[in-house]
Amino acid sequence: MRIDRIRLDLVKLPLRRPYKLAFGAVEAFDTVLVRVDRDDGASGIGEATILTGYTDETIEQAWSCALELSDRLAGAACDPDAEPIVAALAATPFTATAFATAIEMANGHEALRRAEPTSLPLLAILNEETPAAIEQEVETLLAAGYRTLKVKVGFDVAADLAKLRAVQQATRGRAAIRIDANQGFSRADGCRFAASIAPDDVELFEQACAAEDWDAACEVARVATVPVMLDESIYTLDDVERAAQLGCASIVKLKLMKLGGLTRLEAALRRTCELGLRPVVGNGVATDIGCWMEAVAAAPFLAHAGEMNGFLKPRHQLLVQSLRVESGQVIWPAGFVPELDPATLAETGIAAHEARARSRAYG
Repeated sequence: MRIDRIRLDLVKLPLRRPYKLAFGAVEAFDTVLVRVDRDDGASGIGEATILTGYTDETIEQAWSCALELSDRLAGAACDPDAEPIVAALAATPFTATAFATAIEMANGHEALRRAEPTSLPLLAILNEETPAAIEQEVETLLAAGYRTLKVKVGFDVAADLAKLRAVQQATRGRAAIRIDANQGFSRADGCRFAASIAPDDVELFEQACAAEDWDAACEVARVATVPVMLDESIYTLDDVERAAQLGCASIVKLKLMKLGGLTRLEAALRRTCELGLRPVVGNGVATDIGCWMEAVAAAPFLAHAGEMNGFLKPRHQLLVQSLRVESGQVIWPAGFVPELDPATLAETGIAAHEARARSRAYG
């Protein structure tokens, strides 16, 4: 089968509340949407939500790359491993993944065709700062069914430790706690924080230092009182292998947008388990499209909470029928087929582009 048409949309999705990270607060999601239509009528969609600081990609770079890929791929074979997509993975993995997953969906990827309704425990983010507000937020999330909570650190060691203690006092053994520094600490501060964590209810400590500083990751892991997870350091299977070889993490986070497609994500999940590492999956900066794809691909591999909660942050959902959250679980119905909401695209759209097969000869 060949690609008959590719439709691109650049959208900005304002968030319900700012998403506070060590490198700054996020006010909106900048997203490139890719829709691929095959010449037999089948179609698929994919997304690239760009968070500069987490990834080296910028939204301007992603849009430029998407324009080039759409014009090159229109009329070509409907192949997620097409040479232009694979070539784009090195410099623009989020954008390349948007094309690969749209094609995988159009081709009927097995993970997206599971007939039974499925659910997966979901992690919730703690946003409050003061002990009283933290206590109230924890009670609200526990009442909603969440049993895994994440606290963001990476700002100031003493203040972060005090915040963690407040979270531990509020949970009182009723929820697992994940701590995420988002690369916010220096090597010295990362080690000081990791060595000072009271392990009560703490499931893991995530990405203390800069993604490229593997020596720092090893030092943090040596002194940490809890299991260490790498996120920003993990892009490819080679990174997973390196983490296992160095022993700098016992847990790695895998994200669809970094790996280049559903098949690659499933391969990374299998290899992570073979290496004796524990995988965590999920993107807190993704729309309902990417979060659904991560959930269906990861569900057979995970016995703990997924982190594909990005779709809960924007004010608008991109899909006509979105994912549901009940009792702390993300749920999608049997035979779920995502459909883009024209009203949301009209309200949040910044730019659009269309490439058709008839503009080029079949080779």
